[in-house]
Amino acid sequence: MIELRGLTHRYGSFIALDQLSLKVPKGDLHGFVGPNGAGKTTTMRILATLLKPTSGQALVDGSDVALHPRDVRRVVGYMPDFFGVYDRLKTWEYLDFYARCYGFDAWKRRCTIDGMLELVGLTDKRDNYVDELSRGMKQRLCLARALIHDPALLLLDEPASGMDPRARSEMKTILRTLKSLGKTVLISSHILPELSEMCDSLTIIDHGRLVFSGTVEALGQRMSGNAPLSVQLLQQAAAETMDTAERLLREFPGVTGVSREPDRVFHVSFTGDPTQAAALLRSLVNAGLPLADFHRAPVNLEKVFMEVTQHE
Repeated sequence: MIELRGLTHRYGSFIALDQLSLKVPKGDLHGFVGPNGAGKTTTMRILATLLKPTSGQALVDGSDVALHPRDVRRVVGYMPDFFGVYDRLKTWEYLDFYARCYGFDAWKRRCTIDGMLELVGLTDKRDNYVDELSRGMKQRLCLARALIHDPALLLLDEPASGMDPRARSEMKTILRTLKSLGKTVLISSHILPELSEMCDSLTIIDHGRLVFSGTVEALGQRMSGNAPLSVQLLQQAAAETMDTAERLLREFPGVTGVSREPDRVFHVSFTGDPTQAAALLRSLVNAGLPLADFHRAPVNLEKVFMEVTQHE
């Protein structure tokens, strides 16, 4: 659905995008992550045909955004990070205005508006004026506006910005529904853990350059060497047993550090792969140690984000 080929954009002497290449398949819920100023919004605006790239190519559903912008606009719905709403319109009137812009007749407008309000959970706010809505409701209304022409690709620039936890949860539910309807969704954010909960795949950029692109699992595997192993013995394990366990752990290849924690837990710095971790587990079992738990500590995605963009 999206293909970027060496995409570059300059604002004067400042390089916002630097040879960015990326593919997002149809039906994917794709997270676009990076620090503030990394080039996320510039990329979104190019895909929405609001900016022309300095060089390189951006394709949406096979159409070049610079050469065939009208074709691209037919399949793209864009929700910017900062948006305006017409406060003196009722919720349904706001959507009706945009439906008229797309040339919908009265029957199609009514059906479309009803469907959009139900999708974003604003049916009961149909006759409320827009200025009476909360920020989260306004964002959902703008999402409905972006969907009014049933686009195949949805571009969401920081859609959960400023939302409270409940509103964020509601937005996540809506996005999962859109995926189930076959939409391709590109969501930008500077918060990696937030996107990892809902996205099929992620792209991380920094200073306009690609840092990582792939599944959340692949990112975790890439960084898992920095996550320690947690080894716990049963509570009845004697002090001598704890000493034996610590000695065996320190002697095993790939172990670079061992620390004792409360409740008979060891945190083990381990550089080995999953096969070597399994070998370590077997050696502890074969030594007769009373193991209660053995696992790789979860990858801290905030720490991952800081590490992959560390020069920032």
